Amino acid sequence: MKIGFIGLGNMGTAILQAVVKSGDHELLLSNYNYEKAISLQEIFKGQVVNNQEIASQAQVVFLGLKPHLVADILSQLQTEIAANPSAIWISMAAGITLRQLSVYVSEDKLVRMMPNTPVSVGQGMTTFATYNEENARIFMDLMAHSGQVKQLPENLMDAATAIAGCGPAFVYEFIQALTSAGIQNGLTAKDAQVLASQTVLGSAQMVLESDQHPAQLRDQVTSPGGSTIAGLVALTQAGFQAATIQGVKQALERTKELGQ
Repeated sequence: MKIGFIGLGNMGTAILQAVVKSGDHELLLSNYNYEKAISLQEIFKGQVVNNQEIASQAQVVFLGLKPHLVADILSQLQTEIAANPSAIWISMAAGITLRQLSVYVSEDKLVRMMPNTPVSVGQGMTTFATYNEENARIFMDLMAHSGQVKQLPENLMDAATAIAGCGPAFVYEFIQALTSAGIQNGLTAKDAQVLASQTVLGSAQMVLESDQHPAQLRDQVTSPGGSTIAGLVALTQAGFQAATIQGVKQALERTKELGQ
């Protein structure tokens, strides 16, 4: 399959890394930073071309553009889009709806996706919306090595963005906090980071693989009068859960603003 990438920032590159694992595809790469496109070509092969060539030739196009750039770029490609009507266009621009995209590309050829950067290591959480089930099948095949992929009604995509799209940054902040606490209490930075990271990874895997609610798993670690409950009380008093919920709320509001 001939697959084009317009925009190869952090997220576009992460998607590229996942897609190349799904098959022997012909890759067409375009990025405003030409040197970065060349460096990615050296790693993943393919051709570095312009946006017009991708729009006119690719069977699938991934748009790794910031929300404010989507309309301008697609409006410049209308001739090529019209000449290649069977191409599927996949946008990862936060807040930009299928209806907004349909001004430039036929609605039945659109997929709206929200990945997160762990797709680059095969542990991502990607949500997507589309009105065409054939698009869904092709998209899920391309993303099969990216981690988990889940189709959602489009009206839930902004909420999914605030949790899964923004969530890695929140988790990294938590890992950094645990690491700092370890250093404060005598661990080396390297050891503290490994302990914190593996603890987060293992705990998440427990949630995914068990049928138990996170609160049940938490209670299994929390002995009466023990050290864990002492720590949990301190976190509650500091507003840990409320701050997390508020963080997601603010991320959601900003996502909606970006789509306007």
